[in-house]
Amino acid sequence: MYVRDEELEPFWMPFTANRAFKAAPRLLQRAKGMWYWDVDNRPILDATAGLWCVNAGHCRSEIHQAIMEQSRTLDFAPTFQMGHPLPFQFARRLIQHTPVGLEHVFFTNSGSESVDTALKIALAYHHAHGEVERILFIGREKAYHGVGFGGISVGGLPNNRAAFANRLLTDHLPHTLDLEHNAFSRGMPSYGIEKADALHELIRKHGAERIAAVIVEPVAGSAGVIVPPVGYLQRLRDICTAHGILLIFDEVITGFGRLGTPFASNFFGVVPDIMTTAKGLTNAAVPMGAVFVSEWIYDDIIKNAVQPIELFHGYTYSGHPLACAAGLAALQIYENEGLLTRGTGLAIPFEEMVHSLRDQPNVIDIRNLGLMAAIELQPKPGAPGIRGMEVMKLAFEQGLLLRVTGDIIALSPPLIIEEEHMSQIQQKLVKILQVVS
Repeated sequence: MYVRDEELEPFWMPFTANRAFKAAPRLLQRAKGMWYWDVDNRPILDATAGLWCVNAGHCRSEIHQAIMEQSRTLDFAPTFQMGHPLPFQFARRLIQHTPVGLEHVFFTNSGSESVDTALKIALAYHHAHGEVERILFIGREKAYHGVGFGGISVGGLPNNRAAFANRLLTDHLPHTLDLEHNAFSRGMPSYGIEKADALHELIRKHGAERIAAVIVEPVAGSAGVIVPPVGYLQRLRDICTAHGILLIFDEVITGFGRLGTPFASNFFGVVPDIMTTAKGLTNAAVPMGAVFVSEWIYDDIIKNAVQPIELFHGYTYSGHPLACAAGLAALQIYENEGLLTRGTGLAIPFEEMVHSLRDQPNVIDIRNLGLMAAIELQPKPGAPGIRGMEVMKLAFEQGLLLRVTGDIIALSPPLIIEEEHMSQIQQKLVKILQVVS
């Protein structure tokens, strides 16, 4: 299907090499289940759940029907000083799957908004206690926490903040990616728990009384599926607890079944004080995010507030009727089809599939957990990221949708994946890696 240059020009695409894309566009026009089809009607196997988000597969009729029916009766209702039943209903359903203690929900419209909301809630909590000096956040190198000013401040990807001067007061833990000791690990690597002890150094440097919260992704997704070492998250939890520092888990990617449990917090057995989500919340059918907050944080903010409005924060579309309808329908699918835990049974064949690529050209590491995996490639000399981009483009030509970050191939398929799809992904990747070599 021919697309004229002027038809592409107005849209400024996010996180995209716009000039290169518009010279050779890759355009998707429909989707169903595990598949996309491009504008030439070629099938494209989705190995990334869209963008880590279409967990139940594409174009689920139950979600479409729920959105359509809701739009007939209530298209929008404000949630400032009034409300409608759906966000209350959705929140009650969601906390049936969250770790014990995370019992209050603040709805947002994206992962970026969820992170900024979580940071604000952390500050509000300390302010309610009179600890107004706790304004510093600890993030982690190689972390991605969205593109709000809060998110890029605590995030650890320099390119995301290089051009933007105004940031929160932050410092960063070292990342846990260690190819020297942990290359080709299956599941959680055994080496590296001591990297959590860097938090002690940051506490000595800044003073615990100045640190509001530590925020980490349980598994770092956008940096290339960096899996935490055994015991690492628990050690962070213990240090935070000892010093009165809040622990925030960014589960925008790991939430809703990605590791074979409802949330990564369930998988690791470590409960944060605040947890951010988005993406799979509505199966990506309508933009929506949610922040889960501990009972005691909510109570302290509400009870200690001097002004009638306890938290001066919110969005026009918080708890939007269509988003709630989509989310309720998606959650019903997750429950009916066992998708929040299905990854447990698929984790081993998925692991075997990705690690079968170990001996392909330029592969220097493979790492995985649940239904997440990364295949790291040796960069071309003096040209980091070029090999990864070549793989992504060739994969699309071969009918496979991949996510690449630099020279790392990331896989995060819909949770409805079958072993036959894994076999197709493996066969296509072998061919692609051979060609790119």
